[in-house]
Amino acid sequence: MDVPHKFQFAIDRGGTFTDIFARCPDGKVRIMKLLSEDPANYQDAPTEGIRRILEEETKVVFPRDLPLDTEHIEWIRMGTTVATNALLERKGERIALLITRGFRDLLHIGNQSRPKIFDLEIKMPEVLYEEVIEVQERVVLQRGDCRLPNDPSIRSFIGSTGDSVEVWEPVNLEQLKTELLGVLSRGIRSLAVVLLHSYTWSSHEHQIGELARSLGFPHVSLSSEVMPMIRMVPRGYTACADAYLTPCIQRYLDGFCNGFKNRLKDLQVLFMQSDGGLTPMHSFSGSRAILSGPAGGVVGYAITTYRHDHPQPVIGFDMGGTSTDVSRYAGEYEHVFEAITAGISIQAPQLDVNTVAAGGGSMLFFRSGLFAVGPESAGAHPGPACYRKGGPLTVTDANLCLGRLLPDYFPRIFGASEDQPLSLDDALRKFRELTAEINRIQSERLGAAVSLSIEEVAMGFVRVANEAMCRPIRSLTQARGHDTSRHVLSCFGGAGGQHACAIARSLGMKSVFIHKYGGILSAYGMALADVVHEAQEPCSMVYDADSYRQLEERMAALEKQCIEALQKQGFHRSQISTEPFLHLRYERTDCALMCSAKGYPPTGDSCHVGDFKKAFCDRYMTEFGFTIPSRAIVADDIRVRGTGSTGIRCESCIQPSGLPARVETVTKCFFEDGYKETPVYLLQDLACDHAVPGPAIIIDKNSTILVEPDSAASITEYGDIQIALGSGHRRAIGTEMDTIQLSIFSHRFMSIAEQMGRILQRTAISTNIKERLDFSCALFGPDGGLVSNAPHIPVHLGAMQEAVQFQLRNLQDDIKERDVILSNHPRAGGSHLPDLTVITPVFRVEYPRPVFFVASRGHHADIGGVTPGSMPPHSKSLREEGAVFTSFKLVHGGVFQEEAVTEALMAPGLIPGSSGTRSLHDNISDLRAQVAANQKGIQLVTELIEAYGLDVVQAYMAHIQANAEVAVRDMLRDFASRWERLTGALEVESVDHMDDGSPIKLRVSINKEEGSAVFDFSGSGHEVFGNCNAPRAITFSALIYCLRCMVAQDIPLNQGCLAPIQVLIPKGSILDPSPDAAVVGGNVLTSQRIVDVIFKAFGVCAASQGCMNNVTFGNQKTSYYETVAGGAGAGQRWNGRSGVHTHMTNTRITDPEILEKRYAVVLKRFELCPGSGGTGQYLGGDGVIRELLFRDDFILSVLTERRVFRPYGLQGGSPGAPGLNLLRYSDGRTVNLGGKTSVPVKPGDVFMLHTPGGGGYGETKEKEEPPLPSAIHPHSFAERGSVFEYRMAQETV
Repeated sequence: MDVPHKFQFAIDRGGTFTDIFARCPDGKVRIMKLLSEDPANYQDAPTEGIRRILEEETKVVFPRDLPLDTEHIEWIRMGTTVATNALLERKGERIALLITRGFRDLLHIGNQSRPKIFDLEIKMPEVLYEEVIEVQERVVLQRGDCRLPNDPSIRSFIGSTGDSVEVWEPVNLEQLKTELLGVLSRGIRSLAVVLLHSYTWSSHEHQIGELARSLGFPHVSLSSEVMPMIRMVPRGYTACADAYLTPCIQRYLDGFCNGFKNRLKDLQVLFMQSDGGLTPMHSFSGSRAILSGPAGGVVGYAITTYRHDHPQPVIGFDMGGTSTDVSRYAGEYEHVFEAITAGISIQAPQLDVNTVAAGGGSMLFFRSGLFAVGPESAGAHPGPACYRKGGPLTVTDANLCLGRLLPDYFPRIFGASEDQPLSLDDALRKFRELTAEINRIQSERLGAAVSLSIEEVAMGFVRVANEAMCRPIRSLTQARGHDTSRHVLSCFGGAGGQHACAIARSLGMKSVFIHKYGGILSAYGMALADVVHEAQEPCSMVYDADSYRQLEERMAALEKQCIEALQKQGFHRSQISTEPFLHLRYERTDCALMCSAKGYPPTGDSCHVGDFKKAFCDRYMTEFGFTIPSRAIVADDIRVRGTGSTGIRCESCIQPSGLPARVETVTKCFFEDGYKETPVYLLQDLACDHAVPGPAIIIDKNSTILVEPDSAASITEYGDIQIALGSGHRRAIGTEMDTIQLSIFSHRFMSIAEQMGRILQRTAISTNIKERLDFSCALFGPDGGLVSNAPHIPVHLGAMQEAVQFQLRNLQDDIKERDVILSNHPRAGGSHLPDLTVITPVFRVEYPRPVFFVASRGHHADIGGVTPGSMPPHSKSLREEGAVFTSFKLVHGGVFQEEAVTEALMAPGLIPGSSGTRSLHDNISDLRAQVAANQKGIQLVTELIEAYGLDVVQAYMAHIQANAEVAVRDMLRDFASRWERLTGALEVESVDHMDDGSPIKLRVSINKEEGSAVFDFSGSGHEVFGNCNAPRAITFSALIYCLRCMVAQDIPLNQGCLAPIQVLIPKGSILDPSPDAAVVGGNVLTSQRIVDVIFKAFGVCAASQGCMNNVTFGNQKTSYYETVAGGAGAGQRWNGRSGVHTHMTNTRITDPEILEKRYAVVLKRFELCPGSGGTGQYLGGDGVIRELLFRDDFILSVLTERRVFRPYGLQGGSPGAPGLNLLRYSDGRTVNLGGKTSVPVKPGDVFMLHTPGGGGYGETKEKEEPPLPSAIHPHSFAERGSVFEYRMAQETV
C-alpha cells in the first residue's frame, strides 16, 4: 500500500447516511458514518466528516463556523444522491421545454405504455418541465425513395452521421425570442431543447442555445450536446433531466465549496459518475449523476473481489434499507446506455445496477394467504418497528426476532429522543399480532391445522425476501447466457450480511466475499476509481471495408479529444488509456450492442483499431445463441472512453495472530431446524489465520454477517471475509399446504416462466419476439390448468390455458413423450392466427400421462394471408388471415418437422388472392426458439421435482391455484355485500356496442356465501360478416384481466382466478363464432369492448378509449404496423391518464426519428387532443392526434373502433369523444375513412388519426383534488436496471 503525503477523502453522500473513507499521511485509515441531514449540528455532512477527521488526527481545532483550511488535503472524491433524490422527489430546477412544433406533448406520451398493467388508476411520474414552447422549425431526412415534388427553396446539409437532411422550415428566432422572454419573466431560468433529427444535424439547436444564453438563461441543455443519439423521446427526457438536475448539483457544489478556504481552488475534487468513472467537479452534470453513489460500490467490489489470475465472475449484492442493488462484473464493467429512473428514461452510459426487491426496511404483509415482502418501505422515519417510533414490521425486525441482529452492538440512536437501543420487545409484540392473524386466517379459511410460531413466521418472511432477491439475480445472469452458479456473491451494504449465505446457496453459488470495508464499500470504491472522460457521436454506417477508414478517422478524433481533456486534469500521457467502442446491430433489427475490440486484434478484414465484427458476433452468440451471417452490421454510434489511471491501492496485509479466534459472546439464532447456539465474533479481533465455522455471527462497525450452519468463514490476508458454502439443510416438505412454502413456490413457479421467456428472447430472431418481446411463457398442471404466466401480456392471459386443455381433449392418448404441439386455431384456444402457441408435454418414468405442460406463445410478424402482417382489416373468413394449426406435431418423436411446418406455413398461398408466409426463415427460427424455451421450462421444473418430489410440486401447483381462487372469492364477496346494501340485489348487468351495432351484453349473478359468480353473455350479437369475432379464449383473457384489476393485489395469475366463475357464452355469437369465422379484429378490438362491459357492470371505472387504433401502411418494398394510444377512463378517485394504452394492449410506439429514418413518411404531428376526455367530477384522459405525411405510394389500412359509440362515462360523467380517421389528399380534399378500411395513398397525402378519449366519472361538482402523481414517494421501491427494463418491455407489447 502506498502512503499518501496528505489526507485523502473518499465520500459517499447517501440519502440517509454519509460514509467517509479517509487515508491519513501516516498511512492510517479512518472510517466515519454520519447522518446526511442533521441541520441542528452541521450544514453539510461531507464537510463535517472531513472537519472531524482533520481535527482528530492533526489535533488542530477547525471551527465549524469557519471555512476549512485545505492545506492538509491532497484530494476529495465524492458520490452523491443529490440528483437521484431531486428526481425521485421532483425537487429539481423549474424548466421549460423547447420542442419541434407539433410535438408539444411528446414527452408526456413517451412510448405510450403504462408502467403497471393492472392498475386502473394509471400513475406515472409527471414530466419535469413546467412550460412548453413549440419551435417553428422542421428538419427531415433526405430519402432516395421520396417521391414528393421537388421544392427548390429547401436546403440540404450533411449531418454528423453522414445522413443528408433537408431543412423544410428554418427556425423562427424572432418569434422564439418573444416567447423566451415571457418564460424568463415567469422565473424559469433553465431550458431543455430537443428538436427532430438534431442528433445528426444540430444547427437549429445551437442557434436556439445562443439566443437563450444571450437573453440571460444561465442553463440551457441541448439534446444534441447532452447525448447525441438517435431517438427523440429518450434524448428529450435526457435533456430535460440535465436541465432539471444540473442546476441543483451546481447549487450543492457551490455550497460545498463555500465550506472550504478559497472554495477548493487548486485542490483535486472529483465526483463519481453513473458510468463508474470520476470526473472533475466542474464537469459533473445531472444526466450523468443518477447512479453516482451505487457506481462507487460496483467499482469497489470489482477491484477487490474479482481476481484476474483466477477470473471468476462476481455478482454485486448491495442490500440497503429501502431496496437492494444487484450488478455483475466479469473483468469489464457492464454498461447500459438507456435506463429509466423515477419514470424518466435517460440516455447516458450507466453501470447496469439493478435496484430490486427487498431492503432491510421493506415491510412485511400477509395477503390472500401469501407472505409478501415490500415493495413498500418503512424508510428512516418511522423506520422498522424496532426503531421505537411506531413503525411497521420489516425485514430488519424479522432478523432481530431470529437473533441475527444483536441490539447491544448497535448504536443507541433510536426512539423519540434518539438515545435508545433497538427494541426487541416492539418487534416481538407486532410479530405476535401478525402471527395470531396468520394462524386465524389459516384456520378459518385455508383449513390449516398447524399453528406457526413467531420465529417460524419471521423465518418465513426472511425466506420469501431471499427468494424475491434471487429472481432478478437469475434474470441478470441468464439473460446474457451466464450460469448463475458459477459466480461469487460479493456482499456489501448494511443489511446484506444476514442474507448473503442463504441467497448464494439458493442460487447454487459456492462462495461469498465480504470486504472489510463492506459497510462503506461505495465510499471505498471512489478511492480506488479512475478518472474517466468519454466522447461520443452518432454514426449511420454499414460496418464493412468501405467504411473502415472513415470510422478509424472518427475514432482517432474522439480519442484525441479524450486524451487532451485528461491531460488538462494533470494526467501524464503514460497514465492515460483509451478504449474505442462501436454501437453495432444487425440491419433491420433494433438490438444494438456497444462493442469494444479489446481482445480482438485487427485482421485483413477489419479496421486497424481491431476486429469489431468478430467482437460483435461473439457477444451476440453469447447473449442470444446465434448470429445472422447474411445480414449487414450497422454502426449507430462511435464512443471512446478515456481513462486516467490514479494508480491508488489501499490494501494492506494483516498479521496472523497465532491464537484461536476470540469468541465475543454466544447467542441463540433461529434457523430452519430451530434455535442453535451461535458464537459471536468481532471482525477487528480476527486475523488471517482464523477460520469461523457456522453457525456464527461476525460483527463489524457497520454490518452484521451471519455465517449459516454448514458454512465456514475464513479471513483473507487483507482482512476480508470469505465464506465457503456447504449444501445446507433442506427441511422435508409434505404435500399439505404450508403458507411459507406456498410463498416460496409462488416465486419459484414464476421464476420458471420468466427464465423460459429469457431463453425465448435470446434465441428468437424476429423483431416481434426478440425486441418487442411480444410473447408469453407459462407453466401448466397435469390437467392443463395455468400455474404461472410471466410476464403478463393481457390478451394472452387465460387463453393459453384454453389452448393446452384443448389438446388434452382433442389428442387424448396421442400426446406422446418427445412430441411438441403447435396450435393457433381459435377453436383450439387461439387468440388470432399470428399468435403461435407451442406446447410441450412432460412425462416422468412410471407415469403414463403428462405430469405437467409448458407452453410459449409468440406473435409472428407474418404467417401468410391476404395482406402483409396477417392482419387484414376486411377479412371475412379465417383462411384469409393466414396459416392455421389445430394440433400440429411440430416435433414428433424428438424430430423437428421442418418440411411439414414449412408446407403448412406456405399453404395459404394456394388460396386465390392470398399468400403463404412472407417471413418463412423468421417463422422457423422463432418456432425453434419456442421449443428451446419450453425445454428450459422442463429442465427447471424437473430440478424442482428432483429437489422436492413430484407429489409435492404438483400439490403446490394446486395450492397456488387455490390461493388465487381465495383472492377472487374474497373480492366477489366484498362486492356482493356492498352491492346488496346499496340495491338489495346480487345481480349486475351492462351492455355496450361495437361500431356496427353488435351488442356485447353481460349479466353477472353473484353467490355471496360462496364468493362465486355466473358471467352470462347471452344476448350478445351474432357472429359478424367481418373480423371482429372474438374466440372464446379472448373472453377468458379479458375476464381474468378484469378480475385481477378488481382484486387490486399482486396475486398469482392462474386458473384459480377463474375457479369461482362460470362463463356462459352463446354459440354462434360474436364471442363464440363458428370455426371458420375471421377473428383478427376480435383479438385487438372486441377484447377491449368485453373489458368495457365487465367494468361497466361492476361500476369500476368509466370506459377507456376501447380501441387499439391499428394502423398499417406498406408497399412491395416495406410495411409498418403500429397501435396508437388514447384516453384512459376516470374512476372513483382519479382522473384518467391522457395519451396512454389501456386494458388489453400496452404496445410501445416507434420513436419519431426511427419512424422517419426507416420509412418514407414524415410525422407531422403527435400530441394530445385537448377536451376529448369526458367531463365529470373526475375527467377522462384525452386521446391523441397523429398525422402522417406519405412520401411514397402505399396501401394504408386502419382497423379501429369507437368511431360511432363513444366511451361511456359513469355516475353522471360524460362520455369521451369518439375517434376519427381522416385522409387529406395532396389536392386539399379531406375524407372520413371510417373505422375499418384499406386505401391507396400517394406522396403528399396526410393521414390524420384522432383517437378516442376516456369517459368521465361522477357529476361535475366541487371535488377533492386527487393526490398529485408528480413525485415518487421517498419510501417507495423504485426499480431500475436491465432486468426492470426487460420486464417493462415485456409488459408493453
